[in-house]
Amino acid sequence: MKQIIVFLSSFFLAVLPLRAQERIVFTPQWTPQAQFAGYYVALEKGFYKEAGIEVDIVHPTSTYSAMTRIRKGESQATTLQLCQAMEIVESGIPMVNILQTSMNNAMVIISRRGMDPLKQKGARVGIWSVGFGQLAICMSMKDHLDYEWIRFASNLNLFVAGAIDATLAMSYNEYYQLAQTGLPLEEENVYRFCDHGYNVQEDGVYMTREYYNRHRDQAKRFAEASRRGWEWAADHPEETLEIVMKYVKKEHVATNRVLQKLMLDEVLHLQLDRESGKREFRLRPDMVKLASDLMVECKMLSREITYEELINEKK
Repeated sequence: MKQIIVFLSSFFLAVLPLRAQERIVFTPQWTPQAQFAGYYVALEKGFYKEAGIEVDIVHPTSTYSAMTRIRKGESQATTLQLCQAMEIVESGIPMVNILQTSMNNAMVIISRRGMDPLKQKGARVGIWSVGFGQLAICMSMKDHLDYEWIRFASNLNLFVAGAIDATLAMSYNEYYQLAQTGLPLEEENVYRFCDHGYNVQEDGVYMTREYYNRHRDQAKRFAEASRRGWEWAADHPEETLEIVMKYVKKEHVATNRVLQKLMLDEVLHLQLDRESGKREFRLRPDMVKLASDLMVECKMLSREITYEELINEKK
């Protein structure tokens, strides 16, 4: 009997710390939408559980960002665009990319009908107050456009009302919102960064280096389960949309099914590498180099941020 008690005591002492270590709070960089569909799928379909991880998806708010949660240790993983991650590393918080989902840049500049964004020097252009516009700022400086950046929170009312000349938008998000207002979106008034030498990857999953170094196995299993979620989403878009709408409704996000379907289709399309035509789920060294060089040239970074640094490997 004593042997059984000793065995059970040892068992629970060994298992409890492991279970606590296997829990992870994941916070995407924005409120619920199809941009994060693969993670919802991985949770709803039990992929994380099968990988031995208990995952909570906790979204940020307009006043409490994902990086605030990361800095305070309230979340262990988040999604960041590559340029964002570089700025955070520059600020003194080493970040490690554990999974790359985006293979192409989604940012566009939309001007009024018949107006070419590249011929509007000094134009008043809307930009997100929460960031995401690093490449656009670099482009404006390199091409001597001298845009006046007008910051907005989460909507395009300034542009629709005619208060600004153009606005930044994501091809999977605000682009479709503007299309639903009836605004003409034609080749001459839509500038796509990915087609003009600025095809820098965007969304990837990141952890702080300090957390990653202590939980490498957990990070690997979380990344693999998340990738599985995205692959399932690509094969089952209609069922994935149902899952996305569940999260949208739970958080009372002001959107609709049509917009979320368009977003899901575009996000999945952006995951296909232009050269291979495949979902590679990897950070590309050439794109890291391109982004770093542009941001150093435009004095948005004081030094080069390397591919090896972002994946926590030495040259």
